[in-house]
Amino acid sequence: MEDGTRKVAGIRNVLAEEERLANLIADSITPKLVPSIEVLPWRKTQVLAVEVYPSSNRPHYLTRLGPEQGLFVRVGSTNRRADSFLIEEMRRYNRISSFDEQPMPQLNSEGIDFRAASEFFKPARKLTAHGLQTLKLTAAYQGKTVPTVGGILLFGSDRLNYFPDAWIQVGRFAGRDRRRLVDSKEVRSYLPAAAEEAIGFLQKHMTREAVIGPVKRVDQWTYPVVAVREAIMNAIVHADYAQQGAPIRVALFDDRLEVENPGLLPFGLTIEDIRKGVSKLRNRVLGRVFQELGLIEHWGSGIQRMTAACQDRGLAAPHFEEIGTHFRVTLSSKRIHEPPTDSRDQAILSALAASGGQGRSTARIAKEIGMSPRATRTRLASLVERGLVVEIGSGPQDPHRRYHSASDSA
Repeated sequence: MEDGTRKVAGIRNVLAEEERLANLIADSITPKLVPSIEVLPWRKTQVLAVEVYPSSNRPHYLTRLGPEQGLFVRVGSTNRRADSFLIEEMRRYNRISSFDEQPMPQLNSEGIDFRAASEFFKPARKLTAHGLQTLKLTAAYQGKTVPTVGGILLFGSDRLNYFPDAWIQVGRFAGRDRRRLVDSKEVRSYLPAAAEEAIGFLQKHMTREAVIGPVKRVDQWTYPVVAVREAIMNAIVHADYAQQGAPIRVALFDDRLEVENPGLLPFGLTIEDIRKGVSKLRNRVLGRVFQELGLIEHWGSGIQRMTAACQDRGLAAPHFEEIGTHFRVTLSSKRIHEPPTDSRDQAILSALAASGGQGRSTARIAKEIGMSPRATRTRLASLVERGLVVEIGSGPQDPHRRYHSASDSA
């Protein structure tokens, strides 16, 4: 294709070029790579189509540079030389194993804080030594039971000694860049609790006051909590903990929230794939434990749930990108359209607008719109999450809890 005009120039001696290309691939790449090369007619000329399928012998490298210097990966529109950690991850991926499933033979089973692990699993089930093995928090190694990488990452008594970057750095910046840090926190809790701790920090900086009738404080999150939680949970579960030098980072700016974790997308997965719900779990032990603890749902559903939550609030869909050897999710605070509502939602909003600023109870709204109190509560929760309705009350069980139209708080 010609530069500038994008005109397909084609190849004059297509058979000779096909042979030259096949020889170049065979002589330059180790282990041997056998792509599909096809001659295709295009109008009055011909082109060569080359299709490379996933290889069982990967990773492949440039023969003249060797296996350590000649291995490159595609990041966005650039080619990047793979470092030792990325090369090892490629080899693990080809062995159909994950980093967090590997045993740590230098430790014994006492390396896991069994009491802490049991507390996390208490709502789900009683954790036993056999349960640790079933979850692959421990593994058999040369006749003894040792913790796995995942076991130490999740519940290791001295986990930060072995994985010093397995924590979350959260920061609030003034403006739209990193020049002025207003507040920050280092979240070094066990990973199953780290996400909620990070969210708690963000909520402190994402709230605003609204006045409805008597002056009362109403917490209205800038971003849907569902989307924030999914972004942070995904970062924890999909981070590449074999990398060294940077923790998971969560940065809140005036106009956006960035959640960044070490590690590119797993091999063979594209940003377009994850938007469609396709998922390849990098850390199987972490994913299995988080799912059993109810911290994540089905693998691959988090991205779509995050996107839906933002769009329901009238915000842009999350932006995904690979930067260096990291993956970043960006949530924008700019509203691009009004949150969508259906006839039931409109009926609720109309009922609240007719209250004259006095608000309505769940029972009163349910009666006015002809729905059951349970279905009405579900609708109200969604409207509150989308910022269309404001809830006033001391808690879910407050009998005097009332709902107001968000427009009344202006």
